[in-house]
Amino acid sequence: MKILLLGSGELGKEFVIAAQRIGQTIIAVDSYENAPAMQVAHGFEVINMLDGEALDRIVAKHQPDFIVPEIEAIRTERFYDYEKQGITVVPSAKAANFTMNRKAIRDLAAKELGLRTAKYEYATSAEELQKAVLEIGIPCVVKPLMSSSGKGQSTIKTESDIEKAWQYAVAGSRGDVIEVIVEAFVDFHSEITLLTITQNDNPTLFCAPIGHRQERGDYQESWQPALVSEKDLYEAQDMAEKITEALGGAGLFGVEFFLTKEGVYFSELSPRPHDTGMVTLAGTQNFNEFELHLRAILSLPIFEITLEKAGASAVILASEDSTNPTFSGIEKVATLPKTDFRIFGKPTSRPYRRMGVVLSHDSLATPINEITERAKETAKLITVN
Repeated sequence: MKILLLGSGELGKEFVIAAQRIGQTIIAVDSYENAPAMQVAHGFEVINMLDGEALDRIVAKHQPDFIVPEIEAIRTERFYDYEKQGITVVPSAKAANFTMNRKAIRDLAAKELGLRTAKYEYATSAEELQKAVLEIGIPCVVKPLMSSSGKGQSTIKTESDIEKAWQYAVAGSRGDVIEVIVEAFVDFHSEITLLTITQNDNPTLFCAPIGHRQERGDYQESWQPALVSEKDLYEAQDMAEKITEALGGAGLFGVEFFLTKEGVYFSELSPRPHDTGMVTLAGTQNFNEFELHLRAILSLPIFEITLEKAGASAVILASEDSTNPTFSGIEKVATLPKTDFRIFGKPTSRPYRRMGVVLSHDSLATPINEITERAKETAKLITVN
């Protein structure tokens, strides 16, 4: 099969590797050359994916069997036409289009499906944001409707933060939609990602829950399995199945939830492998999240997903701008037991850009906080120069 991968970051790179292992052909697309997934794909294209005509040209040029989005900033309304042409959009044109911005997916979850979510409002200007904050209350969280990895996300703690939050959200927004969602602050004790796999001819499957910690709206560490009560896990699985069924198609979804004293709150959804799911590269499961995504796409039956060991991931961040980043400390990490790492191969760095990840694993009997702390401390050994 020929797969057109739209977005070629580190998640796309691992997906390409999984696809290469079972003989698929991949064309990787991004807005810059030498993106991580391009380095392992059969071919590549450099375009602005918000340019619908440019997108049409490469689809016509390559005639793919599958279109697999890896990012949000794509002219996703074109996907409906591609489906009519007989191309499979992953997981579906509806899923990709709805999850391109937080407005469609939040309204689907809260208004149509009745899932428990934080109270929310929308704003298209600083003045509207002021009114929305008064309605929601302080503290609250502001996010661009179109963004990823926490870009443009901030917490308003006082009225003086409102203007700064608007400017930060606009600067961090992807695409051409200038609108934000304002969410009431949820008093949660933990947050999880539930990797949910929908299949064409088989039941929906769930991976063991993944816990994660965020800073600046971006994940810093993730661990599997997260400690979740049976009641909360059942509620999260029920919500995940409802929303992925409504979106349709086959593939892996990363569904995020807040766990509170009152129960489970739906937070966000990505119709693709999730950054917190990189912990599965530590061998925590019989199939990692990229292999599961691929198998679901290709309608290969997934008999079961088994938890093989406990594991954690911790990010390696850049601290400065560079057009030729190098790494030190890798030799130290290589000597450590039950530890691995991935360097993504990004051609440039900037402060807080995710450049790699450290992976730790141990037996299921080992306390997960010990494994997570090990990964966190190990990541500090690698510096980006």
